[in-house]
Amino acid sequence: MAQSLDSVALKQLFLSARSHNLWQDRDIPDALLQQLYQLLRQGPTSSNCCPARFVFVRSPEAKQKLLPALKGHNGEKMLQAPITAIVAWDSRFYELLPELFPGYDAGAAYRENPDAAFVAALRNSSLQGAYLILAARALGLDCGPMSGFDNAQVDSAFFPDGQWRSSFLCCLGYGDDAGLRPAGPRLPFEQTCRVL
Repeated sequence: MAQSLDSVALKQLFLSARSHNLWQDRDIPDALLQQLYQLLRQGPTSSNCCPARFVFVRSPEAKQKLLPALKGHNGEKMLQAPITAIVAWDSRFYELLPELFPGYDAGAAYRENPDAAFVAALRNSSLQGAYLILAARALGLDCGPMSGFDNAQVDSAFFPDGQWRSSFLCCLGYGDDAGLRPAGPRLPFEQTCRVL
């Protein structure tokens, strides 16, 4: 951990990586999905709460189930992508804290405080969704994260018991560069950061 990644790795993870809209016709095997999860699960969450849950939508039937919830061109992107991950969070994540964080009763802060549980679940599952993107890129996959969808429709279709709730979607596969738009600008350090 004492040395910086080389420029090739930094380009793959951040500098040259893009959000893709078109996809090559290449499958993602289950073994690669399992490897992806093994990497992303190592990212830190508060009290190791790990509230994110992932549904990898691959089959034509599952894609048709997801399609009505997508807005605009997102449906076309999802249908073409080999897999679209529903990044969700478990509203009762704290029930697993005795296993994940056995040092003390970390779940006590959430059992009787649904607002605190919501904030912790949303914040930490969002972190885990970002780890998903970085792990996918590290494994040579491209990503196309999306928020243009109806969460209530996704939750009704995929999580009818209400325990899991969708956060965002992320297409996964091998991107077709023909679908890339020009890279957007990023805000400079001076505009977004303070060193105190």
